[in-house]
Amino acid sequence: QVQLVESGGGLVQPGGSLRLSCAASGFTFGWHQIAWFRQAPRKEREGLSCIFNRDGSTYYADSVKGRFTISRDSAKNTVYLQMNSLKVEDTAVYYCAMRFSTAPPLAVPRRNEYQVWGQGTQVTVSS
Repeated sequence: QVQLVESGGGLVQPGGSLRLSCAASGFTFGWHQIAWFRQAPRKEREGLSCIFNRDGSTYYADSVKGRFTISRDSAKNTVYLQMNSLKVEDTAVYYCAMRFSTAPPLAVPRRNEYQVWGQGTQVTVSS
């Protein structure tokens, strides 16, 4: 079955960097989008960025634009989220999610649009 597994979370100081990975299995990379979300305690799950596998088109939320970069390695069936200049408020559980799509992203990803989810990885930004 389709499965997503996140990795790369951890503890980092403010201003530091982390790279998250989302390894996909059970389907062939093709017509789909993979997105990154995060959820902090007592907050709604927030869409951060997404990438259209077909042509690499991306979309970013304003909260992470310029600091986070999403990318893909189709040969490895893996999507990455490079996070730089991390802030305390970036602390959250980070999730990747997938939906089949024939078009590139035109807006920030929304939770109810994605059918397959990973288990999440904790990112803590603290001094």
